[in-house]
Amino acid sequence: MGITYTTYEAKAKFSEVLRQVREGKTVTVSYRGEPVAEIRPVETPAQTLEERIRDLELRGVVVRAKGPWKTFKVGKPVPGALERFLAERD
Repeated sequence: MGITYTTYEAKAKFSEVLRQVREGKTVTVSYRGEPVAEIRPVETPAQTLEERIRDLELRGVVVRAKGPWKTFKVGKPVPGALERFLAERD
Protein backbone atom coordinates (compact mmCIF):
# COMPACT_ATOMS: atom_id res chain seq x y z
CA MET A 1 0.00 0.00 0.00
CA GLY A 2 1.22 3.50 -0.79
CA ILE A 3 1.47 6.59 1.33
CA THR A 4 -1.82 8.08 2.54
CA TYR A 5 -2.45 11.51 4.06
CA THR A 6 -5.69 12.98 5.30
CA THR A 7 -6.70 16.25 3.65
CA TYR A 8 -5.56 18.09 6.77
CA GLU A 9 -2.16 16.35 6.78
CA ALA A 10 -1.68 16.84 3.03
CA LYS A 11 -2.35 20.57 3.41
CA ALA A 12 -0.07 20.90 6.43
CA LYS A 13 2.72 18.77 4.90
CA PHE A 14 2.38 19.73 1.23
CA SER A 15 6.15 20.09 0.75
CA GLU A 16 6.63 16.58 2.14
CA VAL A 17 3.91 15.25 -0.17
CA LEU A 18 5.64 16.82 -3.18
CA ARG A 19 9.00 15.38 -2.07
CA GLN A 20 7.45 11.91 -1.98
CA VAL A 21 6.00 12.40 -5.46
CA ARG A 22 9.33 13.69 -6.83
CA GLU A 23 10.91 10.47 -5.53
CA GLY A 24 8.48 8.55 -7.75
CA LYS A 25 5.97 7.55 -5.08
CA THR A 26 2.21 7.86 -5.38
CA VAL A 27 0.44 9.65 -2.53
CA THR A 28 -3.24 9.12 -1.72
CA VAL A 29 -5.28 11.85 -0.04
CA SER A 30 -8.25 10.72 2.02
CA TYR A 31 -11.28 12.54 3.38
CA ARG A 32 -13.02 10.98 6.36
CA GLY A 33 -11.20 7.72 5.76
CA GLU A 34 -12.14 7.43 2.08
CA PRO A 35 -9.53 7.98 -0.64
CA VAL A 36 -10.49 10.99 -2.75
CA ALA A 37 -7.34 11.91 -4.68
CA GLU A 38 -4.09 10.45 -5.88
CA ILE A 39 -0.98 12.55 -6.43
CA ARG A 40 1.60 10.83 -8.62
CA PRO A 41 4.57 11.72 -10.78
CA VAL A 42 3.84 13.04 -14.26
CA GLU A 43 4.57 10.55 -17.02
CA THR A 44 7.61 11.78 -18.91
CA PRO A 45 9.10 10.47 -22.14
CA ALA A 46 11.64 7.72 -21.67
CA GLN A 47 15.12 8.99 -20.88
CA THR A 48 18.41 7.39 -21.75
CA LEU A 49 20.44 6.07 -18.85
CA GLU A 50 22.90 8.95 -19.21
CA GLU A 51 20.06 11.53 -19.11
CA ARG A 52 18.57 9.89 -16.02
CA ILE A 53 21.93 9.85 -14.23
CA ARG A 54 22.50 13.52 -15.11
CA ASP A 55 19.03 14.35 -13.74
CA LEU A 56 19.77 12.50 -10.48
CA GLU A 57 23.11 14.32 -10.19
CA LEU A 58 21.43 17.71 -10.63
CA ARG A 59 18.93 16.82 -7.90
CA GLY A 60 21.78 15.74 -5.61
CA VAL A 61 20.54 12.16 -5.33
CA VAL A 62 23.72 10.57 -6.71
CA VAL A 63 27.34 11.61 -7.05
CA ARG A 64 29.55 10.11 -9.74
CA ALA A 65 32.69 8.30 -8.60
CA LYS A 66 35.91 10.16 -9.16
CA GLY A 67 39.05 8.48 -10.41
CA PRO A 68 39.51 4.98 -11.75
CA TRP A 69 37.55 2.02 -10.43
CA LYS A 70 39.39 -0.11 -7.94
CA THR A 71 38.97 -3.84 -7.68
CA PHE A 72 37.55 -5.28 -4.50
CA LYS A 73 39.66 -8.00 -2.92
CA VAL A 74 37.93 -10.70 -0.96
CA GLY A 75 39.76 -11.95 2.11
CA LYS A 76 40.17 -15.52 3.24
CA PRO A 77 37.05 -17.13 4.73
CA VAL A 78 37.07 -17.35 8.52
CA PRO A 79 35.56 -20.58 9.88
CA GLY A 80 32.51 -19.94 12.05
CA ALA A 81 32.19 -16.24 11.10
CA LEU A 82 28.64 -16.62 9.82
CA GLU A 83 27.50 -18.44 12.96
CA ARG A 84 29.06 -15.76 15.20
CA PHE A 85 27.46 -13.00 13.15
CA LEU A 86 24.02 -14.62 13.33
CA ALA A 87 24.42 -15.26 17.08
CA GLU A 88 25.25 -11.56 17.68
CA ARG A 89 22.08 -10.49 15.84
CA ASP A 90 19.85 -12.31 18.33
